Amino acid sequence: MFKKILIANRGEIALRIIRTCKEMGIKTVAVYSTADKDSLHVRFADEAVCIGPAPSKQSYLNMQSIISAAEITNADAIHPGYGFLSENAEFSRICDAYKIKFIGASAEQINQMGDKATAKETMKKAGVPVIPGSDGLLSSVEEGKALAEEIGYPVIIKATAGGGGRGMRIIRHADEFQKHWEDAKMESGAAFGNDGLYLEKFIEEPRHIEIQIVGDQYGNVSHLSERDCSIQRRHQKLIEETPSPIVSPELREQMGAAAVAGAKAIRYEGAGTIEFLVDKYGKFYFMEMNTRIQVEHPITEEVTGFDLIKEQIKVAAGEPVSGTHYYPNQYAMECRINAEDPKNGFRPSPGVIKQINLPGGHGVRVDSHVYAGYVIPPNYDSMIAKLIVSAPTREEVIVRMKRALQEFFIDGIKTTIPFHLKMMDDETFKSGYFNTGYLDNFDFSDL
Repeated sequence: MFKKILIANRGEIALRIIRTCKEMGIKTVAVYSTADKDSLHVRFADEAVCIGPAPSKQSYLNMQSIISAAEITNADAIHPGYGFLSENAEFSRICDAYKIKFIGASAEQINQMGDKATAKETMKKAGVPVIPGSDGLLSSVEEGKALAEEIGYPVIIKATAGGGGRGMRIIRHADEFQKHWEDAKMESGAAFGNDGLYLEKFIEEPRHIEIQIVGDQYGNVSHLSERDCSIQRRHQKLIEETPSPIVSPELREQMGAAAVAGAKAIRYEGAGTIEFLVDKYGKFYFMEMNTRIQVEHPITEEVTGFDLIKEQIKVAAGEPVSGTHYYPNQYAMECRINAEDPKNGFRPSPGVIKQINLPGGHGVRVDSHVYAGYVIPPNYDSMIAKLIVSAPTREEVIVRMKRALQEFFIDGIKTTIPFHLKMMDDETFKSGYFNTGYLDNFDFSDL
């Protein structure tokens, strides 16, 4: 087992990893930017190293500084959390070259799944259902138009190196193709340095369902069932739950088997997620694989009893997984609490937290790094907490979540708490029958 792990991240996920390491008897090293010198992950780690100024490129994305921090503190492993360098193949490769264990996927696995066109072809060969579309990158507008006519509109073009909805356009008619193509190429090139596009059939009224998997270096893979991430705005998840209200036991078995087959196809090592779209007819299609821990992993922990960070660390240290699959024994839901103003287009709201009260009670968990007096910097993602509740039924989860949200008080900044409270009273949400486009026409004016 590792003696010392450096956490190449910040905020709640860095603190989350530190807690598990402490319980495992592993020393920790926090790295931080000058903007994060007062963050809790810096306070609670055994050692802390400043790696640069506030901008991510000069700190949390600075591979040289992070490797230097690992060397001077004699860390034998690096946990990247999510975001930043967690799916960076070059960083995984550099860690390997310096004999520092990267607690995540190998460079080869990241490359296989990071390029969406390659990932789709890999899954197709493994027998995983994929959305009809181009076999690889499109070479021209003409090729895209011809394929769209073949599989039928609507279609969607996506950036092969994309994420977060950037470089993505829905095309419903042939006369829209040229403009959307040009816009998507320009956006993806600017955002990712890669303007490659591929095309898929656009699945209408989809649910976003993902399967949590854990694989080891011996070829074993376990899945821990599904999470429903369909409540999202502009492709950004806001609420996640498990089990999904629309997934039957039969569909759960089919999706779990497909996810395991996909992970085995690349001999995946570590915790990861296979993401699917499920159409209104109950057919599912591979969308992408995230080769890292997910923001929403706590709800899986709550319904299975697993510490997924601990599983990641054990697998990275060479321990095998059981190959047994795990299913929810109750219901759980996560609301992402962001420092944003939902009444004003979810505009970021950095600033000083003057007062804060975190909810508690049976079945309530809060993963957060903030406290009264904490200054939320404008340089990073606006998520400041994850509120997770669990209960025997979905109805009880919603009631408990509403109660917990009413207890969650933050003064000094705007947050998404009013949005989440409204959702807990929303009849469509409570029914369980909605899709990823539900918030497209949602009224946020009365928050």
